[in-house]
Amino acid sequence: MGLGRTTNQNMQQKAAVLSGIALLVMTVAAVFAQGYVHSSLVVEGDATTTLKNIQASQGLFRLEVLGWLIIIIMDLVVSWGFYLFLQPFHAGYALLAGWLRFLYTAMLATAVSHLVVTNTIVQHAVGGTSDRVAQQAMDSITAFEATWSFGLIIFGLHLIAVGLVTWNTTKIPKVISFLVVLAGFSYALIHFMYQFIPQIENVTGLLELILMVPMVIGELGFGIWLLVKGRRVTMD
Repeated sequence: MGLGRTTNQNMQQKAAVLSGIALLVMTVAAVFAQGYVHSSLVVEGDATTTLKNIQASQGLFRLEVLGWLIIIIMDLVVSWGFYLFLQPFHAGYALLAGWLRFLYTAMLATAVSHLVVTNTIVQHAVGGTSDRVAQQAMDSITAFEATWSFGLIIFGLHLIAVGLVTWNTTKIPKVISFLVVLAGFSYALIHFMYQFIPQIENVTGLLELILMVPMVIGELGFGIWLLVKGRRVTMD
């Protein structure tokens, strides 16, 4: 094996480990930021209660923002790491997947900026929980959720591109590839429905519950595989 090929292989293996670690860190941060803090403080359709919750737990809300910032950094790591790992299998699709992930991350950063605005509104709120202040805070939170949801359509396309690359190599188990593609399709479909067919939001919510398991285990399963097996992948 030539020196150049050995160097590329080492870089690919390191990218697998780095991406796997980043995905696990991202998962923990997402469970805390979205699964715990956001769902605890934000009451859909009730701006006044939401503002009161955030005012009573401002430190916790700031930790949510910090969690999202960590996720953004980890997404950038995964964008680059996935490209390096997948590039030897199919350079074109690997580049497409990397750019889609980067575009999604840019949209996520834009979404999180609305939470920063929310924090500023809460910090400068005068006179308790006036309806105007509560609505301003809720509008910023709604903008965060809507922007993130749109970004998740792109995220789904990214996972589909990743799955197509992994499907066409014998180095990665087909079940992993299938789960990644299924997760990508699920994300893209559900958030397309949320964004463009709001009239059937109840149906979309039910479908999201049904597809939640494959959505979670698709990329997470790939991340675990990268840590356990990907670091030993060779191109021989």
